[in-house]
Parts: sequence; structure tokens; C-alpha cells
Amino acid sequence: MNRTTYLVGLIGAGIGPSLSPALHEQEADRQGLRYVYRLIDLDTLGVAPEKVGDIVRAARDLGYDGLNITHPCKQLVIPHLDALAPQAEALGAVNTVVFRDGRATGHNTDVTGFAASFARGLPDAPMERIVQLGAGGAGAAVAHALLTLGTGRLTVVDTAPARAAALAATLNQHFGAGRAVAGGPRDLPAAMAHCDGLVHATPMGMAAHPGVPLPAELLHPTLWVAEVVYRPLETELLTTARALGCTTLDGAGMAALQAADAFRLITRREPDSARMLADIAELAKDPGPRI
Repeated sequence: MNRTTYLVGLIGAGIGPSLSPALHEQEADRQGLRYVYRLIDLDTLGVAPEKVGDIVRAARDLGYDGLNITHPCKQLVIPHLDALAPQAEALGAVNTVVFRDGRATGHNTDVTGFAASFARGLPDAPMERIVQLGAGGAGAAVAHALLTLGTGRLTVVDTAPARAAALAATLNQHFGAGRAVAGGPRDLPAAMAHCDGLVHATPMGMAAHPGVPLPAELLHPTLWVAEVVYRPLETELLTTARALGCTTLDGAGMAALQAADAFRLITRREPDSARMLADIAELAKDPGPRI
């Protein structure tokens, strides 16, 4: 049956400013689909992230066609799914759940979204040594994308060093020994002194988590800086880096392209990625919250 009606949601904390509803619904409108996208904000509901499994089961029972999953549930959701696509299984992180034939299958479109955005926005960036901040769900996806794109050595830094070490071990198993190393905040100065680029993959900089994730004095003009956060589009990190002469990449491209891949998985229809990139560029101009 050729479906024309879809019910989709986003599970996460502090997601009021998300542009995902508008991105999905505008593309669906152009394709003549009835597509309702709802925010399921844990903060608003007063629900602990560990209860994500209850929400997934409720969504399936209520007839949802799919869910997007964001911080802090990309890893917590995995035990509550029936199956994982190979990439999500390799990452240990899920950002899209598709309900089909009574089963909930987890996927990860962050990898392809970031890789495509990076290739578009920083096509000639040196990639011998890169520092990545964050080893959570988004961090796992971005790290896989960076090594797939040809990064020589990736240093993963997280406030929880054990989490960084676990991600580095997984990356080395997948891409080869020595491709990734782990560290904590105290290792940042040494790592930043000799790197080509910095990728930020933590929630800091989001509307609900303002701030800069590292001391500004660790940035230098020969560095490129890529951001995963897209709301606000101009994070404090990007503003600081650009003022110091760094080349920068905002998070809009990743957001639009991962959304396009998720739309394809949920609807089995081909999205127009160029139109969705144009959509997010226009939507992100609005500084106000989207509830």
C-alpha cells in the first residue's frame, strides 16, 4: 500500500527549539503527504531519560510510523528495540526508529548526515589529526564519519574518560589499531596544540546548554572547527573560533541531511536534500524558540 499519512515524533530533552518538525513537514507537504511530527520533550513531561523504552512502546501502540531520537537517549533506547540496522549496531547509537510490521528497528542517519555536510562545507580541510569533543551518541556517529572520510588520527575527549576510551576502542576495532585515542579534559591542551581540526559533538551551545566547550586560548587560526549543534546556528564556539581566524562549519548541514535520510527511512520516499538544506538555512534565521 502506498502510504500518504505519517505520524512521527522526536524524543529528547530540551528540544523545544528543534527544527526537525518543520524540516520533515515541509518536505512532506511538497510531496503531497499528510505528515504530523510531534516533539516528545522529556523535560516538559518530567520523565527520566531511562524511561525512553516506555515512550517507544507507547508510540508503537499509538500508531506512530517512526521516531527521531536525540540527546540523551541515543544509546539508552537500544535495549528497547527489536532490531538494529548494521550501522546503528556498529555505532551503538540510534537516532531514528522505524515502526514496521509490528517491529521497532533502530537506524543511525547522523553518520551519513555529518559526512555529507562535512564534504560539502569543508571539502579541502586537512584531516591528519583531529580532536573531537564528546563521546556520546552524536559523538559516536561523528567519529565514525570522520574516520570514514580519511582522518589519520582522531583524539576523542569527553568529560567521562571511560566513555571516550570505550568509543576509541570500538573505532580501533572497526578502522584499525591506532586510528583513535581517548582522553579527558586535562589532555585537551596537548591534543589541540598539534591538530588540524576540532569537531564539537556535545550538547553545549544548545539553547538549553549555553557555553563554550573548551578554553578559547586552545583555538588557533590554522584550525578548522566543525559544530554539530545547529540551534542556535551561530553557537558561542563558532563565534569565538571565527573571531580568531578559524575556518568553521555550522551544524545546519548535518541536521538537514540526517533529517533527509530519516525521512527516506520512514516514508520510503526520496527526499529532495537540496530543498531541505535550503529549508534549514531559512528556518535557522528565526532566533525564537519553536515549540
